Amino acid sequence: MQQTDIYELIECMTTLIRSEERKKCTELGLQPVHFQVLNYLSRCNKYSNTPAAVANYLGMTRGTVSQSLIILEKKGYIGKTPDTADKRVVHLQLLPEGATILKQARPSDLFHGATAILQNSGEPLSDANVFQQALTALQKANESQSFGVCKTCRNFSEKDGEFFCLLTQEKLSSGDSEQICQEHIPV
Repeated sequence: MQQTDIYELIECMTTLIRSEERKKCTELGLQPVHFQVLNYLSRCNKYSNTPAAVANYLGMTRGTVSQSLIILEKKGYIGKTPDTADKRVVHLQLLPEGATILKQARPSDLFHGATAILQNSGEPLSDANVFQQALTALQKANESQSFGVCKTCRNFSEKDGEFFCLLTQEKLSSGDSEQICQEHIPV
């Protein structure tokens, strides 16, 4: 099996993590953007806790962030405090209710499951395949469709320079082997 591009592996991990975040947010009545704002506020310092900084960090418009901040404040998840030196500046803080909902929204079960899988695999983590191993562990812990890169699938086969899918019993082009497949099963 060829080594997958690190970008592809990270993108697959990110997609899987965001999917789990969306599921958790839906269960808790949050929009993904609300989770992102709360997560940012839990990690930013006193110089970076302004609405403008949130918008810059998330790469969103100030209007989108403003609407999210209004909702989060109404729900009691964040507070706003005017800056003592410049009254035009507002500082945001994560309130205890916000910290609680953030903790509930994080896909920590997924990471605990992936960590256990990695620790029990008996395979040493090496620089060359650490991303592949991490992605595989996240996919196994997720127990759902993984949408992984075809050539990293259990059903991917290569013989004499030809690629083949053992699941569909079809030949694969080189391009197909590099793309994301919804039928992906982690190795």
